[in-house]
Amino acid sequence: MQILPSKLLILTAVIAVTLPLAAQPPAGASGRGGRGAAGASGPKHEDTEYYTPVPKVVTPGATDAAAPSDAIVLFDGKNLDEWVTNRDKSPAKWTVADGILTVKKGAAGGGNIETKRTFKNYQLHVEWKIPENITGKDQARGNSGVFLASTGGGDAGYELQVLDSYNNPTYVNGQAGSIYKQAIPIVNPNRKPGEWQTYDVAWTAPTFNADGSVKTPAYVTVFFNGVLVQNHFELKGETLYVGQPIYKAYDRAPIKLQAHGDASEPVSFRNIWIRELE
Repeated sequence: MQILPSKLLILTAVIAVTLPLAAQPPAGASGRGGRGAAGASGPKHEDTEYYTPVPKVVTPGATDAAAPSDAIVLFDGKNLDEWVTNRDKSPAKWTVADGILTVKKGAAGGGNIETKRTFKNYQLHVEWKIPENITGKDQARGNSGVFLASTGGGDAGYELQVLDSYNNPTYVNGQAGSIYKQAIPIVNPNRKPGEWQTYDVAWTAPTFNADGSVKTPAYVTVFFNGVLVQNHFELKGETLYVGQPIYKAYDRAPIKLQAHGDASEPVSFRNIWIRELE
């Protein structure tokens, strides 16, 4: 069939317009690795991108052990201004020397000490050391404790155990890194006596109903020398030396350090800080 020049011009124009359209990707295709994109009326990637609330800026410490900018420093090696004696709330009497806080055993030390401030949910950093010349065995070898909430006198509260567990057999829910008499540590990452050890703790306090019953239990996560030893453990209640743990209602509580009554050489602490969590 003969194509007239006028019809040839029209056919050429149609082909010129149609070819670029045919080269376009089909509706719904994306230019990002072939992953589909929704149409104009469907979901968009912006739907799951949030710009508020903006997290506040916190300056980290020079090292992972150093206090970040929003931390409350509970012991910086200089004094015990943040601490009192647990028994009577008098000034804490433990020994501070060379940037280190050491348990002062016996009546002269006044027993356990606790923070003047009270806390609820928090991140806590504590460094502690068993003396190199430690003596004794089992629970009578470098025994102390970090009470994550001190709910009264003596050993009332929730205890994270401190002990020489480098080469010292004892019951496993009483070794270092345990939630005393409740939670066995996942592993044993203890350093030998004379070396500094580190606890990094995330604590979620229990909450209570108006009648004192438990609304939500306490949870704790503990890193011991950088190793996870308690993974969001649900506590059964406060620490009891004899009997099963129980809860009793409280709102906010101090942090407590234990002056254990065993005859071994006293434990030391340093670089204690806390970040309150909303």
